[in-house]
Amino acid sequence: MAMGRTFGGRVLSTAVYLYEKVFRGIPLLVIFFLIYFGLSQIGINLNPLTSAVLGLGLRSAAYQAQIFRSALNSIPEGQSTAARSLGMSKLQTIRSILLPQVLRLSIPGWSNEFTIVLKDTSIAFSIGVVELMRQGRYVYVRNPEMVLPIFLLIAVIYFVLVVSINKSLGFLEKKYRMKGFELTVER
Repeated sequence: MAMGRTFGGRVLSTAVYLYEKVFRGIPLLVIFFLIYFGLSQIGINLNPLTSAVLGLGLRSAAYQAQIFRSALNSIPEGQSTAARSLGMSKLQTIRSILLPQVLRLSIPGWSNEFTIVLKDTSIAFSIGVVELMRQGRYVYVRNPEMVLPIFLLIAVIYFVLVVSINKSLGFLEKKYRMKGFELTVER
């Protein structure tokens, strides 16, 4: 989508822009309800898990398109010009010159988006997906006095997952850091 928005024609660029605006502008809970309950109204019956995965994917794709587009826009135009002067086609330039840099530059944004998506899986509980929050509910309905320990345990599990994945992505970010693209702040 980022490439389509940047290099696509007017129609493709506008379509991607509208997609991003719609899916970034609607709350995830509403997206879940539209997919799970709304599609069933027109004869498309999806199970809760499929609806949740589809909703999370559609919303996340809109944010990831922005992450990729900003990374793409941070690459100096001179690199594309140099590639074209060497005889590379637009597609070769994108594939061989721009895309590897975009992937590297996108790692910090991916880390943030992953954290958001992971935590937002708890909202899937609202359409009946049996995930961590739903499992916690099953336990505390049988043991009401355990509400606080159960939710604290759920919080710890999410925290450990987020920190672990962010550390891994931080390692990748350092490993694939591009010299000359670092931002330094003097304090």
